[in-house]
Amino acid sequence: MATSYIETEDGPCCPICLEQLIVPRQLPCTHTFCEKCLQSHITTEAVKHTKLNYIKCPVCRSSASPAIKDRPSSEWASLFPVNTVFQSFLPAKTKVDRFCDACRNEDAAVPAEGFCVICKDAMCGDCLKYHRKQNMSKDHAILSLEELECNPENVMKLAEGFTCLEHHGEDIKYYCKDHNIPCCATCFFEGHKICAKVIDLKKELPALLSECIPDEIMNDMNKIENHLKKFMEMNEAFVNSLEPHVNRMADQIREVRKKINSLLDQLEKNVKTEGIRIYKEVVLKKQEENHQCLSLFHSVKNSHYLLETVQKHGSNLQKFLMMEKMKSHLHSYCTLVEEKYKKIDTITVEVQFSSTIQSILSDSLSELGKVVTTTSSITLPLRCSLRSTKEPTAERVDVIDLKVPTDHPPWYSSLTFLPGDRLMLDDYNNDQCILLSSSYQFITSHTLTGQPWNICVLDDQEVAVSLYNQNKIQILSVIGDIIRPIRMITTKYNCNGIAAAGKGEMVVNGYCGNNKSQWSLINMRGDVKCTHQYDSPSNNFMHIALNNMKTRVYVSSIMNSLVCFDMDGRKQFTYGSEILRDPRGISVDRYDNIYVVGWKTNNIHQLSPDGSVLQVKSSGLPKSPYAICIHKSKEILIITSYSVERTKLHMYQLT
Repeated sequence: MATSYIETEDGPCCPICLEQLIVPRQLPCTHTFCEKCLQSHITTEAVKHTKLNYIKCPVCRSSASPAIKDRPSSEWASLFPVNTVFQSFLPAKTKVDRFCDACRNEDAAVPAEGFCVICKDAMCGDCLKYHRKQNMSKDHAILSLEELECNPENVMKLAEGFTCLEHHGEDIKYYCKDHNIPCCATCFFEGHKICAKVIDLKKELPALLSECIPDEIMNDMNKIENHLKKFMEMNEAFVNSLEPHVNRMADQIREVRKKINSLLDQLEKNVKTEGIRIYKEVVLKKQEENHQCLSLFHSVKNSHYLLETVQKHGSNLQKFLMMEKMKSHLHSYCTLVEEKYKKIDTITVEVQFSSTIQSILSDSLSELGKVVTTTSSITLPLRCSLRSTKEPTAERVDVIDLKVPTDHPPWYSSLTFLPGDRLMLDDYNNDQCILLSSSYQFITSHTLTGQPWNICVLDDQEVAVSLYNQNKIQILSVIGDIIRPIRMITTKYNCNGIAAAGKGEMVVNGYCGNNKSQWSLINMRGDVKCTHQYDSPSNNFMHIALNNMKTRVYVSSIMNSLVCFDMDGRKQFTYGSEILRDPRGISVDRYDNIYVVGWKTNNIHQLSPDGSVLQVKSSGLPKSPYAICIHKSKEILIITSYSVERTKLHMYQLT
């Protein structure tokens, strides 16, 4: 290959164009791109959606919105903040022109001359003079542009405290352990006031910092970088070694040519053409793989670079917040590596000749010979200390007998944890959903218009409930101890399983006739974005779940199996077992391990993210286990039963 994919130049690179960053714009997930590259991505998304409210990060697919949402999407990239840490390491010709923030508020573009460390604002000369004259700001530390050049320590002073990327200008003051995210005061009051574990960073930062392990995170970043480098190098080496195989085919034809007639001349021509076609296809495929791999490599390297800089020069608050963010990045990087860059497909090519005289003398060219390809895979192991190869064991810790007023014996067909550790259950037999406190005591119930089948959390205040045999999804608001209906969504087929797929979208599945079922990605209005069908017997009680990155869909009870699809509908794996009959509830832990309940076999099957079985638990379970839910941060697993124990919740600790 003419050029290597492995860049030797130091410094952060853009994961889109794979070149050195120019005007580095940072999304809330901290992934950083060139302003022009980011704007190109936004423009592409705007073409796909008639009304664009947010974009998804090109690397981790997390949602991001600009600070000023009513501006046209053609200006969004410039509204995301500049990554000052990366900016400080870039050469002068790639740096962004900084303008006075105060003047920009009045639509005037005046070049900045300095930065206020306290106010976090860039200022022109006139504004700096006025700033120094004010009593409230006269003692503020001011940094000149020259003091920021290639000086990460000064950059970290400017970024001290890390302001909230959702609520511009507000400092990070809290950390929600329920959701593993930092919060400003507005974040806290809008979405985390009822959460059980919200920590005041000012009081508890030293203790939290002592629990962090930056060396392990950076070590794992190194491992991922090296893994991606190895993947690209092996792809490059494979492409280089493929050409001699193609040339060898022509040599084989020349040896045979001595014994056969003009048909073999035609065969040689066709084999050469086919070999060159395969070679070009493989080269293009491998180049594309390496391009995508290099994009991820730069993202990992940039994250590593950012974390290392914060560890060297940042405050304790910055170190803690950055490490928490990098833990999330590390998890997503490992998931992407395991899904895309763990196996390398190799192809061998050879000429396959017929073995009889009749074939050689045949007038049919296809009977003389053809080009065959053989594909095999080489697995590259990835071992990260913070990315679990963990196989949690479920140990029962409690059985909770619910005291819920009902007209008929309940059947809890689905359950889910809400913010604040509360629990919501679907009671299929009594057409209602039930809200429990964090100590699993009954709070209230809400009567639905039909039998609820599955439930999922959409955001901090809304849940969705599928209504069996009604082709409807009920959206409910859960604020405090009050449940209110908001709207009803109508689907085109019977909706069984339902799962939140990210901001404003859900995945739903159900039977659609002719021994076919399907799952669809829909928005909150019920508009279908994509649909994928698969073989499935009728009257199949299906459940559905997604992995943590929302890139995989798991469907249970397909011919006594669990099937995994990617978001494009391609089947990734199928898990079935003689000791798995009528699989029902599915849940995923924080490590993307999959738990599926065997209703008729009285067991739980724990699978790894790639679908291999880790363990099957049958002891200590209730008879006929049905629904399952995992609290990811507390690592608590709860199961309901379709038996005489149907009023009880069985709680297990994942150890």
